[in-house]
Amino acid sequence: MNLSNYQYIQNYIGGELIEPLSKVYLDNINPATGEKFGQIPNSNSDDVDRAVSAAKKAFPSWSTTTPEFRFKILNRIAELIDDNLHALALAETTDNGKPLWLSKRVDIPRASSNFRFFATAIMHFASESHSMENEAINYTLRQPVGIVGCISPWNLPLYLFTWKIAPALAAGNCVIAKPSEVTPLSSFLLSKICIEAGLPEGVLNILHGDGPSCGSSIVAHPEIKAISFTGSTRAGKNIAEIAAPMFKKLSLELGGKNPNVIFADCDWDKMIKTTLQSSFSNQGQICLCGSRIIIEKSIYEKFKIDFLAGVKKLKVGDPMDDASKQGAVVSKLHFDKVIGCIEQAKQEGGTILIGGNAVQPEGRCANGYFIEPTVIEGLGAHCKTNMEEIFGPVVTLQTFETEEEALTLANCSDYGLASTLWTQDISRANRMAQKINAGIIWVNCWLLRDLRTPFGGVKNSGVGREGGWDAMRFFTEAKNVCVHFGSDAHR
Repeated sequence: MNLSNYQYIQNYIGGELIEPLSKVYLDNINPATGEKFGQIPNSNSDDVDRAVSAAKKAFPSWSTTTPEFRFKILNRIAELIDDNLHALALAETTDNGKPLWLSKRVDIPRASSNFRFFATAIMHFASESHSMENEAINYTLRQPVGIVGCISPWNLPLYLFTWKIAPALAAGNCVIAKPSEVTPLSSFLLSKICIEAGLPEGVLNILHGDGPSCGSSIVAHPEIKAISFTGSTRAGKNIAEIAAPMFKKLSLELGGKNPNVIFADCDWDKMIKTTLQSSFSNQGQICLCGSRIIIEKSIYEKFKIDFLAGVKKLKVGDPMDDASKQGAVVSKLHFDKVIGCIEQAKQEGGTILIGGNAVQPEGRCANGYFIEPTVIEGLGAHCKTNMEEIFGPVVTLQTFETEEEALTLANCSDYGLASTLWTQDISRANRMAQKINAGIIWVNCWLLRDLRTPFGGVKNSGVGREGGWDAMRFFTEAKNVCVHFGSDAHR
């Protein structure tokens, strides 16, 4: 796969790569250079209709294939992702601005793992039965929903795209999928992989375009029966307003403002190393990043010294350079937002301990969208900076003296996606884990993921759960069958 061949990418509908019916395209910008390097379709409702027609044609056959058949196809896709690791990682970095080493180490291997995991899951997916005291047997059928919509974000493009597509396909659904228009390239390459893997025509359809033109048309289409979305809370609210009156199944994985709570008895060296990662991985553009660091007051000054020393070592630069620990943020629009949030923090009385500025690397990246890792102290728990998601390389520091105060600070956000706890006291860890309002709690670690576990948040962080059996259940409908044994008893 040579990226020079993909400056003008296409939709994938009915097993073919085709242009949008309107022939309207959007510019694709490399955030590390600020330069246009291609164009993508801006699909609309006509393209969605075309994709739905292809999916309807494919569904009767695909939904009744054996789990073994689906396993072979999905596992072959996983193998081809592995075989094309370098090209896919280069696409991800070119689109997103993240370091190439990160794309190779995390994003693309996780995409193949998603397909491999759910290919295997369908081989073991089972349902329940219930016996009624010699009168009847009830058993549950798990049947595919039908045609489903999967809409994924720009921060982990192929990683999260496959996280939705793989279980939907494994369960026997046909899929209309839309990657972010900001980072479409790896999803286009996935289209070519699906063709090579022998995925039947129309089973997966990938449409490119923006939210108002393409995404809204997918959500509103009456024959698309379920929507799985990852993105902003604002967009999730808009999707729910459209889909809920149509009684579509909804899975919404939305924003986060995650607390990282550090007690004095933590494993210090491990905590510092991991907190640097949980603060600034992928330029802080991961919904699971710990953007509010809450530190026990007795260790606060020591934490600042060691943490800031680590931040100083995070080189910001060309994502193609293996020495760069921080790449570009994803777009000029997002760059302006993050810089604006840093200015807002200053106006609220925050002190910038390190960072806070744009970076202009030398050479090809001189016009790219780079921001220094930024650490801010002196802000109250309820200020805008500590309440609203920034989604960039920006963290705030707060202190606490008691466990109760730590819990209050952790829970004061309107979000509830994830939290990290650092303590060697197992009783305290369990107490806190039960009381923190979040869907995921990491104790003495961060982003340690078992794909069998439920993934999702509470409050403004979304509705539903992804991963493992939760994903398989979302993409199926439960049907109870009650078989009477033939006695004269009535029910």
